[in-house]
Amino acid sequence: MGSMMRKLVCFFLVLIAVAAGCFFWLAPEYVDGKRNPVLAHDPYPVSEVAKKLHNDMIIGDWHADSLLWKRNLLQRNSNGHVDFERLAEGNVAIQVFTAVTKSPRGQNYELNSDDAPDNITLLAVGQLWPVRTWSSLLERALYQADKFKKFESNAPQQVKLIRTASDMENLLEKRKTNKQLIGGILGVEGAHVLEGNIENLILLMDAGYRLIGLHHFFDNKLGGSLHGTAGQGLTEFGREVVREIVNRNLILDVAHSSAKVTRDVLAMTDIPIVLSHTGIHSHCKTKRNYSDDLMREIAATGGVIGIGYWADAICDPSPNGVALAIKAAIETVGEDHVSLGSDFDGAVATSFDASELGSLTQAMIDAGLSEVQIRKVMGENMLRVLRARLDK
Repeated sequence: MGSMMRKLVCFFLVLIAVAAGCFFWLAPEYVDGKRNPVLAHDPYPVSEVAKKLHNDMIIGDWHADSLLWKRNLLQRNSNGHVDFERLAEGNVAIQVFTAVTKSPRGQNYELNSDDAPDNITLLAVGQLWPVRTWSSLLERALYQADKFKKFESNAPQQVKLIRTASDMENLLEKRKTNKQLIGGILGVEGAHVLEGNIENLILLMDAGYRLIGLHHFFDNKLGGSLHGTAGQGLTEFGREVVREIVNRNLILDVAHSSAKVTRDVLAMTDIPIVLSHTGIHSHCKTKRNYSDDLMREIAATGGVIGIGYWADAICDPSPNGVALAIKAAIETVGEDHVSLGSDFDGAVATSFDASELGSLTQAMIDAGLSEVQIRKVMGENMLRVLRARLDK
């Protein structure tokens, strides 16, 4: 090989190395920033009355996908919506962290095939997740649980994994003197993570998972997604999974499930059902939101509807828009059945991040909600369901 040829080979090898470095180092942060933006805004005014109320409440949120991204949640990040510092600034006591394990290419609210190319595989490779996660949905969930527990191990005064009702009560007691302490509950966004094997539910529980969403954007072995191809109800395997969720004192989340699946769940259970992140159809008429009648059936279980913060669920994602969506939810299902379900870091744009949650308290005051209603929505309704479902 001549000298010129060797130089060309070295040049192309360097190019390949640089390209690989950009892919593994720069691309994940770029994608995170593009997929989870906070819309530009001036500082939101929050009155002293709203600040006092906000800081006196127990606040909880049913849905954030922050563990999906290559982010150290123990430090403040410029990307996305959530880290523990910003949660503390927003006075959030309890945050559900949901593991996303599969997402179809070209995902939309209308129609997705379960065999479409998967976005999370490329993200897992690009973020240098362990090789075992590249081909296993279960391992992706277990890895995200490991990420959370590493945060807890490195900062026990800042992060606490909640597995039981006792864990939760202990956390709330500690927060009386340490408002920096955040309780995390692990959930899965779609029981396709079970990979068709009910025994994998035990592995998820052992890893700390306590909330089980049945579906995400595509049909799976449990039944139909709200955004799938057929809208079918629960399969026999789906019914088996629901029974195990009930019997093992787990929290059942019907977000993204087909209306038929949700009605099948309601017919076979007698527990509070959670719809973790959504909007109200009569308020914002999109495919993402169930009919108001079905929302009332979910509320009748003693469950809760988590109102999201993004435009496709509530039409107006400003703090005032979220407050009006919450007000519409109260008018539809009652003040005892409305919660927060931000969908922070769920590849959605929001008008505020976790640190700015006081602006929502201000907006609810401005919308005419009472202090009792605001306290229920911000956390009391969530606590009631958690106390009813978690093992003591």
